[in-house]
Amino acid sequence: MALKCTLVSEEARIPETLSRLPELAYNLLWSWRPEISELFARLDGELWEQSGHNPVLLLLHTRNLEAAARDGGFLAAYERALEALEGYLGAPIRGDLPGPVAYFSAEFGLHESLPVYSGGLGVLAGDHLKSASDLGVPMVGVGILYSEGYFRQRIGPDGRQQEVYEALDPGKLPVRPLLDDEGREVRIEVGLPGRGLLLRIWRVEVGRVPLLLLDANLPENAPEDRRITARLYGGGPRTRIAQELVLGVGGVRALRAAGFSPAVFHMNEGHAAFSGLERMREFVLAGRSFEAAWEEAASTGVFTTHTPVPAGHDAFPPELFWEFMSGWPEKLGTSPEGLWALGRAGAGDAFNMTALAMNLSAATNAVSALHRGVTEKMWGRPVTHVTNGVHTESWLAPRLAALFDRYGRGWRVAVDDPEAWRFVREIPAAELWEAHVEAKREALALVKRVSGRPLDPEALTIGFARRFATYKRATLLLRDPERLRRIAEDPERPVQFVFAGKAHPADEPGKAFIRELHGAAEALGGRLVVLEDYDIGIARYLVQGVDVWLNNPRRPLEASGTSGQKAALNGVPNLSVLDGWWPEAYNGRNGWAVGEEREYASEEEQDAVDAAALYAALEEEVVPLYYRREKSGVPEGWVEVMREAIATVAPAFSARRMVRDYLRGLYLPRLPKGL
Repeated sequence: MALKCTLVSEEARIPETLSRLPELAYNLLWSWRPEISELFARLDGELWEQSGHNPVLLLLHTRNLEAAARDGGFLAAYERALEALEGYLGAPIRGDLPGPVAYFSAEFGLHESLPVYSGGLGVLAGDHLKSASDLGVPMVGVGILYSEGYFRQRIGPDGRQQEVYEALDPGKLPVRPLLDDEGREVRIEVGLPGRGLLLRIWRVEVGRVPLLLLDANLPENAPEDRRITARLYGGGPRTRIAQELVLGVGGVRALRAAGFSPAVFHMNEGHAAFSGLERMREFVLAGRSFEAAWEEAASTGVFTTHTPVPAGHDAFPPELFWEFMSGWPEKLGTSPEGLWALGRAGAGDAFNMTALAMNLSAATNAVSALHRGVTEKMWGRPVTHVTNGVHTESWLAPRLAALFDRYGRGWRVAVDDPEAWRFVREIPAAELWEAHVEAKREALALVKRVSGRPLDPEALTIGFARRFATYKRATLLLRDPERLRRIAEDPERPVQFVFAGKAHPADEPGKAFIRELHGAAEALGGRLVVLEDYDIGIARYLVQGVDVWLNNPRRPLEASGTSGQKAALNGVPNLSVLDGWWPEAYNGRNGWAVGEEREYASEEEQDAVDAAALYAALEEEVVPLYYRREKSGVPEGWVEVMREAIATVAPAFSARRMVRDYLRGLYLPRLPKGL
């Protein structure tokens, strides 16, 4: 299969000496290799910022190419960028898998310029692909190119969230359509009630890992069908089941059309569970019985569940399910009851996609040790766990990375090895603090650009940024307004707060949290800021530059969480409820724990206890330590917590460790014996 370069018309004006700039632009390696991204910033710094760090858009509009072609310094940087790309792509690929791992996810958060993600699930998927690429694990991602992405958030003067949808132009994104041998765009088809749905396949290069994105926005489809892939998590149940058929059934067909023969099929959440039915259909078509097809499909299936809340699992009522799946029992060689049984969950009267994914996978994993117990209790079956991690080079502040390079050897190639991070404890306090202060300066500059509100660079700054799902309790801090005011407005030891996050368009309680925080921001007179339109770009600044990362979900409803891992990697200690990943990381020296590891009689009691513990931790531990300065002005006690956070969290919660865990514990065991 070929790939179409959508910059063909622009390449005509790209000077010959820079003819490989599109090659650099179309591989998202630039999103974690600064020697490549800095090339584009050097080409046109102003447009680089205006484009949202999108090199494809930059090349389409910059007027600096001719000048760059005559600039010896730029040409030298261009050659270094090409050497980095070629060296990376030419590194060895693991040979212990007979085919790639097909990794299905409804969202992928790779970079803010490709907005086909909503939050942590997508960012985790993006980090998974990047780390597989770094490790040379053969992998191919499968997702959807949403023509309107996820919504842009605006917050009105009254604090109300407004959702704005903008059409994405694939010609201005780092994606290219898959072509057949005759240069035509490849089409696949998925059946819908009474009609077929045609899908186009886009390909994204994520280092050495390709990502296939499916798109129904084609003139051959009816207008209403073109909108099936318009919005991530948009529409009602009919749109959702259609999207999941696109992802699951269409995803398998896209893999076949692109020439991939995966050895393992990994479903990241239940949205992709129909992929197992499509693989069963293939086996039945080849002559297997329903039972044999089920066994064979499940033998190479891996399923990761992230949802500890029953309501968060997709389930479709019988009438809707059979409207879309009426012909499938015959395709699978079974009865309607035989198919329905694959998605039955307890006594429920809906077809449950998590149950389907579990039944069509030989291995199911939760995403933290605590979440494993919650999942086993919820589903009544044993599961394993692989705790989530983050892609180090995507989230580490550049200045901090340069400091690590001066004091550490080999940490970049051994990010999951605790021994490789021992050097952090030897970095002089003044130098580590200086690197943090620079990151904080940049973060507060971002806050001012987005909100128009300047914050005090000397004040203790606490960040909270994530989806505004209600169980994450964004407003817990506001439970005692007067106590909060005393903490924030202490003239000797002021504290300021930065909040950011989107509520799902249908989540009215989540939107109410945003309004409540907006009101608190007004009441606290500039000590609390709510940023609108949270995305990966804003997240990167905040996890690198605030002083403390706040996390207070209602335990045990946080499956894992990864924002705190990104913060700790940058020396930003966590102030967190002992939920998700934090119980595995917290050692009493690398951050602070909020509340107790126990169950409560009611949510009201839990909120009251946790809020009191949060205020006490701020008043008695966090604030005093931050403001305890040596004669040099460096808070050495605080820096020691920073060191401990980096040294303990960076290796243990890297996505490289996570992918290795999947490889050893879940991928390789799926292979037929003897391979």
